[in-house]
Amino acid sequence: MSYEKISKYMSMILRHRPEAVGIQLDEHGWADVNELIKGIAKKKKFNREILEEIVRTDSKQRYSFNEDKTKIRANQGHSISADLELEPLEPPEILWHGTAEKYVASIEKAGLRPGNRMYVHLSPDVQTAEKVGSRHGKPVVYQVKSGEMYRKGFRFYRSVTGVWLTIMVPVEFLIQVKR
Repeated sequence: MSYEKISKYMSMILRHRPEAVGIQLDEHGWADVNELIKGIAKKKKFNREILEEIVRTDSKQRYSFNEDKTKIRANQGHSISADLELEPLEPPEILWHGTAEKYVASIEKAGLRPGNRMYVHLSPDVQTAEKVGSRHGKPVVYQVKSGEMYRKGFRFYRSVTGVWLTIMVPVEFLIQVKR
């Protein structure tokens, strides 16, 4: 059985609007599992078994449980403040960013900004970036000079899903990949 719609709803709750089901996240983005289940179950068929199946089978690895599975959080993509307890890491020399063609003019002018999220998301390979960019139209891929950025003082973090995060990417560190 596919729980894709419930997973997307859960993602919205854990990344953007916990109040939609009457819960709160702690400062690290964790939600009480029982409260989340109770909140979602008011609107949809939902229980611990469904929750564990969603976490286990999610192709994008959006969620993590704490060690005793009493808390859950989204791994990245928050628009609400959450300290995900990520340690700064030295990134690879090159990372990639996929976007839709409609955003190119803005990126060429202002660089990559997180918009309503906490971080800019960067991919470890060009194929992933292209896939990400195609979600919103014709994809455009940028090569990010992440090693150079790091040496100039920018901080990078890697989420548990392998996505690299940084607060912004100025224009001078971007090269549009022509395909």
